[in-house]
Amino acid sequence: MALVPMRYRAMDERGRIRRGRMEAANELDLETRLRRLDLDLVSCTPAPAARTWSLRPPVRRGQLINFCFHLEQLLAASVPIPEALADLRDSVKGFRLREVIADLVESIHAGASLSEAMARHREAFDPMMVNLIRAGEASGQLPAVLRRLTESLRWHDEQAIQFRKVLMAPALVALVIGAVIVFLMLYLVPRLAGFIETMGDDLPTHARVLIAVSRFLQEWWYLAPAAGAPWAVLAVGTHLSPRLRRTADALRLRIWIVGPLRKKLLLARFVNYFALMYASGISVLESIRIGEGLLGNLAVEEAARTAAKRIAEGASISEGFERAGLFPPLVLRMLRVGESTGALDSALSNISYFYERDVRDAAERVQGLVGPASTLVLGTLLLWVVLSVMGPIYEMVAGITL
Repeated sequence: MALVPMRYRAMDERGRIRRGRMEAANELDLETRLRRLDLDLVSCTPAPAARTWSLRPPVRRGQLINFCFHLEQLLAASVPIPEALADLRDSVKGFRLREVIADLVESIHAGASLSEAMARHREAFDPMMVNLIRAGEASGQLPAVLRRLTESLRWHDEQAIQFRKVLMAPALVALVIGAVIVFLMLYLVPRLAGFIETMGDDLPTHARVLIAVSRFLQEWWYLAPAAGAPWAVLAVGTHLSPRLRRTADALRLRIWIVGPLRKKLLLARFVNYFALMYASGISVLESIRIGEGLLGNLAVEEAARTAAKRIAEGASISEGFERAGLFPPLVLRMLRVGESTGALDSALSNISYFYERDVRDAAERVQGLVGPASTLVLGTLLLWVVLSVMGPIYEMVAGITL
């Protein structure tokens, strides 16, 4: 019997109303499926076709890590897949993930494989996960694939946290500097401007500039929100134009300090995906095709696509990546050695470790620069104000003394 998407309202054990979307054959089938989630159906209506976007909360990476880890443990203990998923469905805390796992159980009972059932939930399982599970099913090494997938997801989670820390420090410094500027220019300097101007027409240039900037900000402060207009236009433009988005993605990789770090992070992610899929038995071209779609940067995706095209035309893996300009010479050398010795999987693992160390070291260097840079900017700003205010006072006092 064909399944149709249905929206539902259901009540959980605590009496709270849950709303969601689930595929079922009819209302009775939907009620049975919800009962397995400890929910009582209140009402349901047919749902329109799935959209490419949704307001429903996604499955977080931490939840996926726990899902893969516990599923690997259960399968390694020879628990059948449907029973293992049923155990996970009853134990996970996130309602969205419980809903997804419940649908996986239903799909497998209906005759689908685990990878086929996961492919129906793209909002939870990306193409890499689906293809890795499919390769594990074909080779009979599903627990081993899940173990490697768990390690990969943990690594990506650590890298994402580290990159957010790197961005958080400059953002916090910019916020502090902005608050200091607002306080000085809109509160302190206006109260001192009249006193400074009484010193006469021989004010130093930096004092005149300080007063002019303060008055400009006082009179035109309402134009400040307009500074965000170009960024809003750019965001809309990159969403509508792939060419503009590709240009913007390339520029993001050239931003001072942060850009090169982001490029290293993307390449580390790509190599990690590539190594994981190749070690699981997925072909080189298929691994590149899947990996390029998971990066979120059109410039890097285009370079990976160019490398795949060269490899498909007969070039070696190292030659394809060299012509695409994706990796530095050291990484290309490691790839070339791996190809010549027949140990490409080991070479990819070494490259992944190389990028892991490189990203960590680069992040530490960036974090080390933020402190001195912020101190220099704040010190320069305060020195400007102090010289502009105290300089004329000192000259006046010196003149009176003489």
